[in-house]
Amino acid sequence: MRIGLYPGTFDPIHNGHMDIILRAAKLVDRLVIGVAINPGKGPMFTLEERAAILQHETAQITETEVVVHAYTGLTLGAAREVGAGMIIRGLRAVGDFEVEFQMTAMNQQLDRDIETVFLMADPRHQAVASRLVKEIAILGGDVSPFVSPWVRDRLLEKTV
Repeated sequence: MRIGLYPGTFDPIHNGHMDIILRAAKLVDRLVIGVAINPGKGPMFTLEERAAILQHETAQITETEVVVHAYTGLTLGAAREVGAGMIIRGLRAVGDFEVEFQMTAMNQQLDRDIETVFLMADPRHQAVASRLVKEIAILGGDVSPFVSPWVRDRLLEKTV
């Protein structure tokens, strides 16, 4: 069974994340969406809220089994925990590549049996980042082009 881990903080999940999830689902038998605890990023949504939002947003996927898995610590440790043979990462720009390249090299030193697979962001989503979506929402802007209507409503609940 091919198991892939797509890790992130998903605070909040946006259309770029969903694009990668839908494309990754075609590559594996089971896609584990790893919801990372990253206190350095100052999440708007709790871990439980992010996991619930991901469950809701991925419920319609039928190509493969999709599991939401919260984790702490190294992504490589989460990959081992769920039996993933690959870590799936999305790339938007050169800056993403530089960071991901270094992380992949370190992960290979720690465990050569887990591959990293990069999916290029769809050009429509290359500028979308959770940090920017939150900022737009907090400042009263319209986030509709970047998130689903259901996620937009969750953002509005947090910003009023």
